[in-house]
Amino acid sequence: MDDSEPFTVDTVLAPVDGSEESATAVEYAVAVADRYDASVHALFVLGRGVVRGMNAGAVEEDAVAADTQGFFDDIGTIADEMDVPLVTSVDDGFSQTRKTLHPGNVVLDTADDIDADFIVLPREPVTDTASTEVLEKAAEYVLAYASQPVLSV
Repeated sequence: MDDSEPFTVDTVLAPVDGSEESATAVEYAVAVADRYDASVHALFVLGRGVVRGMNAGAVEEDAVAADTQGFFDDIGTIADEMDVPLVTSVDDGFSQTRKTLHPGNVVLDTADDIDADFIVLPREPVTDTASTEVLEKAAEYVLAYASQPVLSV
């Protein structure tokens, strides 16, 4: 007989980038959370072009916020249908001043900060769109270095 603790999950981290693939990953994250009576934390990781554009004033922060909120509204319906609590946040996946800041680090740092028990992210490569570069760069890193179980879908 095994005396080890049962596997429990309280928080599932779902890094997203606005792509259809990341919305699919949220569906898996919600299913895992539903199975373990947990919550989902969707982390929207902003891409290099968006971050540079906002820093240069070429991309309106309000437009980025509206796009991000629209995506969160869409995935919110997925969580609502399963009655799974959903928390959202946004972070820069890149920095022009900190070379060590990249999407993989952002995902793992957030996982630690929110005490995530499980991570679900899109498998790479996904498509050729600019938005998906963010999680493509993060996937291999997260799979290699996460201390939590990771499901790549």
